[in-house]
Amino acid sequence: MNLEEIRKNQAGMILKFSVPAIISMLLTAFITVADGFFMGNYVGKEGIAAVNLGLPIVYLYLGVGLMISIGGVAMAGMALGAGQKEASNHMFRQTIAAAIAASLLLSCVMLSVFTPMLSFLRAEGEAGRYFREYYWIMLLELPVMVVNSSFGMFIRGEGNPGYFLKVTVLNALLNVVFDYLFAGCLTWGAGGIAAASLLAALASLLCILWYFWKRASIYRLGSFRFSWPLFVKSMLNGSSEFIGEMSTGLAMFAYNFVIMRKIGVDGVTAFTIAGYGAYGFSMLVVGFGQGASPLISFAYGAKEYELAGALRKRTNCYVFWAGAAVFLAMSAASGWYGSLFVQNEKIEEMVCSGMMIFTSAFFFAGINGITSFYFTATGRALESAVISLSRGLVVLLICIFTLPALFGMTGVWMAAPVTEAVTLVITLVFLGKEKRPASGRNA
Repeated sequence: MNLEEIRKNQAGMILKFSVPAIISMLLTAFITVADGFFMGNYVGKEGIAAVNLGLPIVYLYLGVGLMISIGGVAMAGMALGAGQKEASNHMFRQTIAAAIAASLLLSCVMLSVFTPMLSFLRAEGEAGRYFREYYWIMLLELPVMVVNSSFGMFIRGEGNPGYFLKVTVLNALLNVVFDYLFAGCLTWGAGGIAAASLLAALASLLCILWYFWKRASIYRLGSFRFSWPLFVKSMLNGSSEFIGEMSTGLAMFAYNFVIMRKIGVDGVTAFTIAGYGAYGFSMLVVGFGQGASPLISFAYGAKEYELAGALRKRTNCYVFWAGAAVFLAMSAASGWYGSLFVQNEKIEEMVCSGMMIFTSAFFFAGINGITSFYFTATGRALESAVISLSRGLVVLLICIFTLPALFGMTGVWMAAPVTEAVTLVITLVFLGKEKRPASGRNA
């Protein structure tokens, strides 16, 4: 990676770094959709609803993992851009150690929340049973997922995104094979689907460890002296990603709370099925963000502020058109999409009627997401945090608790696009201020 190469071939470099990350993220989404397919067809609608009820737990892990790893990767990238290779490698080791410790601690804490969480959501019967069966095992899988993701960001950061893509392909293939074996053939139910995820993640971790043992060119595993100032700085720099994921988790909890009271398990199942498409698009945006962030950090660390801004603009253009394409595809498929997961006319009708409204959020979501990544990559955590907090919590919660009260299930579908539209205004205000001479920076 060098500045001249980035400057002369912005589009090519963005795609070189982003496409493997996008494929990796889409494969991650594919795993979730595959789990949903097997859950719906071999366990039932209550199984799909049970997984969705526990998604706030998953987002908590994602939030902690991203806060530690994205903040660490950004600092390592800026150090690398400034020619400080040893400092960059130290940041890598500390980031991985922190990700391991934090995720294991979370699993210990999460053991105590299952019963009160289900009681608050009024999720009893089959949904509650499947929830416990699935998430007991996922408390072992989620720390492995966090560590794999953290390693993957550093693999991309040293210019070898293709290797992590191969690992992700392996993970996806193994997950589907184990899903079919455990749920389809052995009829192990929800627990079998969770076990499939755990075994696939462990296999991926072994491949990643082999990479850092044999092939890594910059980042190497080894001893280090833990630095609290660096840790705090990296956590603050990645705080917007934590806020974003935690906000998503809280919003998902609020969605489940409202839907369970107004519609019931069928409503949660319909929302989950539609949410698979939204999750896929969000993974595409994250892939672009993870791919572009090292380039932006490298340019910014070298004081090439105009180049960093140009990379952001080009990436925003890509995600806007991707959002438009996904919106058209999901709208066209809304008539039969729901039947892939459940054979239930009521749920299928809910999905069909709400898909176009729900996916209209994609027009704005990509720009908001990439701009948040941009501010994180350039060390401006406050702007990134405000964007993440607005779209993931404050505005969204207002919409979740007001729109369904006014419009029922239609209001549930409306919450996301209204939130992203309001957040876009905030995003444009931040970008507008950045262009003013008084800001002292060029975009």
